[in-house]
Parts: sequence; structure tokens; C-alpha cells
Amino acid sequence: MARIGYTPVKGTALRHPDAVHLGEAGIAGNRRFYLIGDDGLLFSVFDLGALVQVSAEVDVTTEILRCSFPDGSMVRGSTSALGEAVRTDFDGRDVAGHVVQGPFADAFSSFTGRSLRLVRTDRDGDGPDVEPLTVVSLASVEDLARRRDHPGDLDARRFRMNLELDGCDPYEEDTWAGRAVSVGEAILRIMGQVPRCRVTNRSPVTGEADFPTLKTVASYRPPMSPGKGIPFGVYARIELPGLVHVGDEWGVLRTR
Repeated sequence: MARIGYTPVKGTALRHPDAVHLGEAGIAGNRRFYLIGDDGLLFSVFDLGALVQVSAEVDVTTEILRCSFPDGSMVRGSTSALGEAVRTDFDGRDVAGHVVQGPFADAFSSFTGRSLRLVRTDRDGDGPDVEPLTVVSLASVEDLARRRDHPGDLDARRFRMNLELDGCDPYEEDTWAGRAVSVGEAILRIMGQVPRCRVTNRSPVTGEADFPTLKTVASYRPPMSPGKGIPFGVYARIELPGLVHVGDEWGVLRTR
């Protein structure tokens, strides 16, 4: 396995640990928090690309969250003090959460120039997506770059996937739908393609639009069923929890 990616605050920079434990809800703490505006709507990279320049880190044991901003400022505090209950539309999914008390609202509002609040999901696993884990092969990303004659490597972090696999053919992961895949100590069940959004057009470093990802993928890959989007990468569930490390062997299981 080539790389692991997650972030505790939806839309902020991905973290890349050497190892994580995969549980029923995926990576512990992944997108446990998110931002909303005064209108109650989700605030993300769609609204401000520079959000990817914020680095967030949470200690899942102490519940201490630390957020570092590109100007060098940092805010740190407990996330255990919760306020108002809210429900937020995550692209058609109704996610329940509670507003986090403390310094985070002021810090993110100052950075973005918008009035924002930080929310903690009531249930781990609700923040990431319709499934708890996402997977993509680096071969698929390399093929995408070649089709656009992109100079050098195309940064795979723009897809914000949890597990990046090496050692397979482009789009081979799409053929595993319904099958089990072992990675380190864990066993995953591949659930099908991920419909992509325009965030993938943005640099994962600056947040600026720098590559026509959706247009390029749509030019050579068949769309998902009508209205379901442009596919790149796959969803997965965790059938057998376990520890996974960068560099671990992986494989598609014949039966399970």
C-alpha cells in the first residue's frame, strides 16, 4: 500500500500517517468534524479552496483538536464541550451533530472571512461519505495524467482517498465490486465506484483549480448510472478490523 489519507475536519489538509487501525467506521476520527455557516449549510472546499491549507489533528483519546493555519497561527482545545444540536445536508445525506464550543468558530471565521461554526458528528462514520472508506490505485491516477499530457506526477491527494494502492493496473479497483480485499491485518469489502465532484479539479496544496479532472475523466470513462456522476476510485466497508501500514501487502481474495 502506497499511502494512507484522512483528516479530522472535513475539507482541511489530509494527514498521512504510517499506520492506522481500520474499524467499522473506517479510520477513527476521519471527518469527525465539519463546518457550517449561519444558514446551517455545510461549508467546504466548494466554498473556499484555501481550506485545504489548514492542518487539523485530533487526539481521539483526549478529544483535543488542534488546527494550524497558513499564517502560522494555531488554535487548540477540547471538543468535548458541545452546544446546539444541528442536522446538516451532506449531498442528500442527513447528518446529525452538535456545535463544538470553544475557540474554533472564531478561528475558522477569521481565516475564511465567513461566520462559521465547527460541528462534531454524533456518530463516527457519518462524516466521510456513504461508505466509511475509499480506495484508489495510483495506476489510475497516472493514467488520468497521461491522458491530459500532464507534466510530471498528478498529485493523487486531490481525490482525498483513504487508501492509495500501488502494484495494480489502471482502474483495476473498479473490477473488485462485491469482492473482498485484504490490506495488512484488515479485510475490506469493495462496494462500487465513487462519484466525483469538482473539488478534484483543485490542487490539494493550494486549493486553486489547476487540472480539469472531471472533464478529463468524463472524456474516456463511462458515467455511472444516470444522475450518479463521474467515477474515480471505489468505496469499501471493513469486514475484518485491523491495523494497516504503508508498505503492507494487499490482495484480492478468491472467496469470502
